[in-house]
Parts: sequence; C-alpha cells; structure tokens
Amino acid sequence: MFRFIGIIWTSFKMALQELRSNKLRTFLSLLGITFGIFCIISVLSTITSMELAVKNELKSIAARTVFIGKWENGGGPDYPWWKYVKRPEVKYAEMKLVEAKSPQLTNISYFMNTNDKVEYADNVMNGVNYYGVSEKFFDLQAVRVETGRYFRQEDYDHGFNYIIIGYVIAEDMFGKAENALGKVVKLKNDKDAIIIGVIVKQGKSLFNAFDYDHSLLMPYSFLRQMIREENAQPNIMVQGSENMALEGLKDELKGDMRSIRKLKPTQEDNFSLTDIDSATKELDSLITGMDIGGWAIAGLSLLVGMFGVANIMFVTVRERTSQIGLKKAIGARRSTILTEFLLESAFLCIIGGLIGLVGVFIATQILSLIIPFRVFIPLNIIGLAIGICLFVGILAGIIPAFVAARLDPVVAIRSK
Repeated sequence: MFRFIGIIWTSFKMALQELRSNKLRTFLSLLGITFGIFCIISVLSTITSMELAVKNELKSIAARTVFIGKWENGGGPDYPWWKYVKRPEVKYAEMKLVEAKSPQLTNISYFMNTNDKVEYADNVMNGVNYYGVSEKFFDLQAVRVETGRYFRQEDYDHGFNYIIIGYVIAEDMFGKAENALGKVVKLKNDKDAIIIGVIVKQGKSLFNAFDYDHSLLMPYSFLRQMIREENAQPNIMVQGSENMALEGLKDELKGDMRSIRKLKPTQEDNFSLTDIDSATKELDSLITGMDIGGWAIAGLSLLVGMFGVANIMFVTVRERTSQIGLKKAIGARRSTILTEFLLESAFLCIIGGLIGLVGVFIATQILSLIIPFRVFIPLNIIGLAIGICLFVGILAGIIPAFVAARLDPVVAIRSK
C-alpha cells in the first residue's frame, strides 16, 4: 500500500517537474486537453442548468395546464397557417361551458392579450403587454401582488377599470412600486385605468412567456371595452387535478370542445389543445444537438491533446533513459516503471483538465449575468471531467510507458 502511494507521489512530482522545466512545451501540449475539457464541461453544465431552469419555470408557468386556443404550436415555412386562420377564436362563454361540463377541473380561466401604451403625465411607455384575465387566473399562474390587492368578483362582473401593473413599469413610471397605487393612467384609446396593485418582481425568465415585469393585468371585461374579443388572441387555460394525467385531461377537453362547437365525427377539430410540456419538444431537440456538438468538439480537442501528451511522454522517456536503467539495475520492476509513467501522463492530463475547469467556472459566472438562468457546474460533471482526464492520460501514456518498462538496463545506463 505504502509502496503504491510512493509511486503515486513520485509520479506527481515528476509531472510537476516536467511542467516547470518545460513550461511552454508542456502548456502547448496540454492545450488540447484544456480546450476539450472546457468544451464538454461548459456544454454539459449549460445543458444541465437549462434543464433545471426549464423544469422550475414550467412548475411556475403552467403545471398540469392545457391551453385551448386557435393556433397550433409550430412555425417555419411549412407551417399551415392557412389551415388554422379560418378557425374561430375561443370565447369566454365557451370557457363557462367547459367549466360546467367538467366540474372535476381544478382551475379554469379566460385569457386575452394585446399590447399598447401606458401613459402618466408626460411619461409614456409603448409596447406594454395588456393581459385581460378572468376569475381563477391567479390560481393558475404564479403571479403575486407585492403592493395593493387582487381583483374582486365585482371587478370582473362590472368590467371596472382597475389594473395591476408589472414591477418594472411601476419603477419606471413612479420611482417606487408603492407610489403607483391609486394613480390613474391612460391606456389604449385614451381609456383611463386605476392602479390597484403591483406585481412582485419576476426577474429574468427563460421562456419570457408572459413577462409580467413589463405587463399589466386587468379584468377581461375591461379589456373588451378597448379591443374586440376575437382580436385579442384569447385562450382558455385549464388545470387538471394532481392525479389526472395530462393526456387524459386533453382527451376530455377535446370531447367537451367538439360537443360545444357541435362538430360532426367526420369534421376536424377547429381548436388546439396545447400544454407546455409538448411545446418544449423543440427545446429538447436543441439541447440534444448542443450535447452532440459539445462532445464532437471536445472529442477532437482531446484527441489532439492526447497526441500532445504522448509526445511529451516519449521525450520524457528519452531524457530519463539512464535514470530508468539505473532504477531497473537496482531492482525496480517493469510494472513499477510502467505505473510511474502512466500516472505521470494521467497527472499531466488532470492538470490540463483543471485549467479547463477554472475556465469553465469563469465562463459560468459571465454567462449567468447574460442569460436568464444561473449556470453552475454539478459535482457529477466535475467527476466526469477528472475521469476523462485519467482515461486520456493513461491512453496517451501507455505506449511510452511500455517502451520505458521494456528498456534493457545495461543499454539504458550507457545512453546519454
């Protein structure tokens, strides 16, 4: 046991000595290892962080939620928009019928949206999202009011001109969120609206689906006073119970909507049923592509690095030939020589990998400031990086190590 620890320590010292005595040569040879580890760990860390952010945001955006609307997910040149444009928009009355047909649903809400200005005194903000919502919207969405209050039933029933605004809008227009309460602002068509609440700051969002920081909420009945229902991209948001499978919920909603719209068995659906999980399939394929690309770049870099380390080890064997001969002459076994050189090669690769990990750590800190989720390096990926370095190091050093182990001690001692 102590003998093996001694071999490890000797190999480690030799690797450091090689690094100190031939800094430029060793650095250039390890550059491939460093770059390869940087590529694969940065890609894997970003993907892992993204997947975690997606799962967390899905829980907050629309857990177990199905959207009933007009348009199917998708896009691009092959998207059959001509087929869906003729579909009727969903209506508030249809939401009430779905609710009556499926009393076991946890929550259901109507949702309309458009964008226009918000004006207060001389301060005007354009392109602000208007969201007209119905009862139970706040049970479906993770939207919390920091200052003020939520809508009441009479606000929906009478279409009162009350709004709840995003945190960024409140800060930009009034300095502080609490200063916004009670203020009267002008909206689309110079419609007056009274601010009754400010949404808790949402911060960066991966999907940016609703962007509540730059939006304002109002009763759907108030938004209908400014824009026709069919021009406000309406949707019905439905949430099933925890023990209800998403596909089962969609099947039930499909039957309800076909019944409400009196579609014959031979007629196609003239509505869409969309859930966030299905909508993220394209994101999954993107993540897979990034993963493959990262491994491909890393593989090429590691291959170049492996040849570089092998070259170092061949040079090292040649430089230490007389030392190897002396060791063998006083009783060192072939296995000992072989192990020393394999470990030295592995340590060199680990040093290159650690430099790559430091680079990844710096990159994650920078990326976290730019992209809308925190990037971190999981411990299992660090373990993977070390494992890759060990594997590449042993693979790179195995031939030079065999050459060193098979040297004739007499010939080796006489060499210069």
